[in-house]
Amino acid sequence: MDAEDLFRKLSNGAKFDLKKFQYDAQKLQVIKPRPVVGPFPIQINSQNEIRKEKVDHEEEISELKLISSITADGNKKKQLSNKDIKNKEAALNQEKINRFRNQQKISVRGNDLPPPIENFEQLVTEYGVGQDIIDNLKNLGYSVPTPIQMQAIPVMLKNQQILACAPTGSGKTAAFLVPIIHHLKGPRRKGFRAVVVSPTRELAKQTYRECLKLSEGRNLRIHIISKASIAMKKFGPESSKRFDILITTPNRLVYLLQQDPPVISLANVKWLVIDESDKLFEASEDGFRDQLAVIYRACESENVRRALFSATHTPDVARWAHKNLKGLVSVTVGHRNTAADIVEQQLLFVGTEAGKLVAFRDIVRKGLTPPVLVFVQTKERAKELFNELLYDGINVDVIHADRTQLQRDNVVQSFRRGDIWVLICTELMGRGIDFKGVNLVINYDFPPSVISYIHRIGRTGRAGNPGKAITFFTENDTVNLRSIAQMVKDSGCEVPEYLLKLKKSSKRDRRKLEKKAPKRDRISTVPLCDIKKQKKLQQKIQATKRKKEKGNEDGPQASKKKKQKP
Repeated sequence: MDAEDLFRKLSNGAKFDLKKFQYDAQKLQVIKPRPVVGPFPIQINSQNEIRKEKVDHEEEISELKLISSITADGNKKKQLSNKDIKNKEAALNQEKINRFRNQQKISVRGNDLPPPIENFEQLVTEYGVGQDIIDNLKNLGYSVPTPIQMQAIPVMLKNQQILACAPTGSGKTAAFLVPIIHHLKGPRRKGFRAVVVSPTRELAKQTYRECLKLSEGRNLRIHIISKASIAMKKFGPESSKRFDILITTPNRLVYLLQQDPPVISLANVKWLVIDESDKLFEASEDGFRDQLAVIYRACESENVRRALFSATHTPDVARWAHKNLKGLVSVTVGHRNTAADIVEQQLLFVGTEAGKLVAFRDIVRKGLTPPVLVFVQTKERAKELFNELLYDGINVDVIHADRTQLQRDNVVQSFRRGDIWVLICTELMGRGIDFKGVNLVINYDFPPSVISYIHRIGRTGRAGNPGKAITFFTENDTVNLRSIAQMVKDSGCEVPEYLLKLKKSSKRDRRKLEKKAPKRDRISTVPLCDIKKQKKLQQKIQATKRKKEKGNEDGPQASKKKKQKP
C-alpha cells in the first residue's frame, strides 16, 4: 500500500476541504492542478515556496502595471528613476547615521536634525569652522570628538536650541564653547553676545580658562565676574561695550542686573548657555531658579538661542525646555542618570558613624593613590574630618563655603599641582569641576540623592581615564541605598544581593533628604568636654584681643583719663 492508498483509506468518510488544502490535494492528485494565468509560471514544490513565488509574482505584476501606466516619454521615465534613486540614497544615508548614533550611544529628538560628525575636520569642510579652533581643540587634548561633541556641536552650529545630557567628564564644555566662538567670529563693540551661567565660582573659573584656550588667536574679550564691586566699575556705561563673552554665577549677574539703572546689558546676547542646568533649575534654597528667570528675561533679543547642558536629567528641566524653547533638539549620550562605566564602584558597609573613620584609615593603611576627593554632607563635618586626618599625618586640606574665595582658589590650585593629596569637600565641589587624574572618590557621607551620587563619583574616570569610587553606608542610609545599589550593578560592578531587595523608599522621604541633611554623630575622636573647654579658651583669647584693639583705637588720651581718675 502506497501513500496515496493510505491517504484515501484515512480520508474515507471524512469531509476534506479542497480549497483550504488545495496544494496538498494537487500534490496527491486528488484534484487536477489549475493553470496559472500570467507571464510567470509557478512550479509547485512546497506550500512555503509557492507562497514566496506568489508574492514575488504579485510584486513583479505591480511593477509591470506601474511601468505600463507611465507614458512613453523617455524624459518622464528618467525623472522618476532619478527620484527613486535619491530617495533610496537618502534612506541608506539615514540608516548609516542611525547605526553610527547607536554605536556611540547617542539618542536625539527634534526636527531638521544634522548628522553627527566623526572627526573635527568635518567642522571645517561642512560648517566652515576655522582651522584655528580645531587646532586649539587638539591642543586641549581632543584628538577625536566625544559622543556629545559629535552631535551637540552640529546642532548649535545650525543655530538650533538644545537640551543636552551626557556623562561627567565627556567634554560638554568644549561642546558648547566651539559653536559660540565660531558664531561670534571676532570682537565687536556690541556688548556681551554670549553668556555662560554656572552654579559655582570654581566651575565658572574652569569654563573661563577653557574658553580662553579655545578662542586663542580670535581676540575675543572674555570676562568672568569675580567681584561685584569690580564689575560695577568695569561693565558700567563708560565701558564702550568692549565685551564679547561673559562667564558667571547667577547671583553676581542678577545683582548687576537689578541695580538702578542696570550695570550690565544683555540685550545683544546671541547665546545663553546654562551649564549644570538641573542644579540651576532647582527651586530649593540651594537652587537658582529665581535668579535664572531674571537672567532669562534680560536676554531680550529676538535672535537669542539657549543651550542647556548637564550630566543628569530631571523632568522639570525637560518639561520647561520643551514648552518654552522653539525648535528644541534633545541630545542624550548613554542612559540617562547613570554612572560612568569606567569607574569601579564599591558600596562599603561600615556599621556606625564611628566605623567610617576606621574604614578610611584602613584604606590609607592598605595604600592610598593620590589625588583623592572625600565628600561629606556639611562644612562642620568637613572641618572635623580635616582635623582628624591632619593628626594622622596625611597631606590633606579642606574646602567649604566658610573659606574665603582666595583660600578656596589656593586650595584648588594646590590640589591640581599635586601639593595636596587628599581634599575634603562638600557638595560644592560635586558639580563640573575637572581635576585631572583623580584616582579615588570617597563618599564619606552617603549622597542625598542618586543625582548627587552621579556627580560626586564623576570627579574620577574623566576623559577616558579609569577611576574608583568607594561609598560608605550605615544602617541609617537606606533612603537611596537601593537605587544607588541598582545603578552600581547596572554599571557592571558587584553589589550584595540583599541591597537590591531592600524596600523601596517613598518619594516624600527622598525629597525630604534632598532638602535637609540627616543628623549624624560627630566625626571627632576628641571628647566633647575637651572641645567645649577649647572653645571657651578660644573665646577668652578673642575677647582679650578685642579689648586690646579697642584700647589702641581710643589712643593715649583714653589711657591718661583712666590714670587721672581717683
